[in-house]
Amino acid sequence: MKEPSRKPASKPAEPVLLSGGNPQIAKGYGDEPVQAYIAAMPGWKRHIGQRIDALIVRAVPEVSKAVKWNSPFYGIEGQGWFMSMHCFTKYVKVAFFRGASLQPVPPGTSKQKDVRYLDIHENDAIDEAQFTAWVAQASQLPGEKM
Repeated sequence: MKEPSRKPASKPAEPVLLSGGNPQIAKGYGDEPVQAYIAAMPGWKRHIGQRIDALIVRAVPEVSKAVKWNSPFYGIEGQGWFMSMHCFTKYVKVAFFRGASLQPVPPGTSKQKDVRYLDIHENDAIDEAQFTAWVAQASQLPGEKM
């Protein structure tokens, strides 16, 4: 009797990296798609994504997560989204949607009057105390409905 042929196990397809090395991850809600995004962040950016995610969860244990528009979003259930992150070629951009209301105001300006950014480059040290304070403050402000 002839044995059925077996196909070699195929490994899961690698996520597509969009412009600037941003992972293309399907829209989804919860921790799983955010962790898939972080796992797909290229090179040194993955460590930054892991650290940012851990700091957010530590500061706001009840945080809601989602991936929308190929970016992780963080928010409070029923209040909207308060921040996101996105990979670019030379840095990871963290967006605080009500950043102009944070103290001190994050350094990166935006064309939108309320949004402020923090750009984290490869060898930048993250001021974890300041970042955590911004996250905690941002989580208390009205979020964006997206």
